[in-house]
Amino acid sequence: MAVEHLTEDIFESKIANGVTLVDFFATWCGPCKMLGPTIEEIGAECDGSFAVYKVDIDECEDVAMDYAIMSVPTLIVFKDGQEAARMIGVQPKTAILDAVKEAIS
Repeated sequence: MAVEHLTEDIFESKIANGVTLVDFFATWCGPCKMLGPTIEEIGAECDGSFAVYKVDIDECEDVAMDYAIMSVPTLIVFKDGQEAARMIGVQPKTAILDAVKEAIS
């Protein structure tokens, strides 16, 4: 399943319940392009215990400002709408999954 791209009008409702991994990215960002396939893999392998979304910071400037996104890629794990973990830059898949698992437990 492809990772859903969120818009400003649905962002808050999508992260409100449960654990979500959000990839804040930009289409012009080289490291974001490197991380993209990893995020897609995680989304495809997701067992339903968490959700995976992407947010284009150029299309969702208000969301990026609300969450103080200063550089991309930035990954944020949310638990019931609250930030549980933040990772900046390209991360290995295992580190991303560890952060998600910690938020789930």
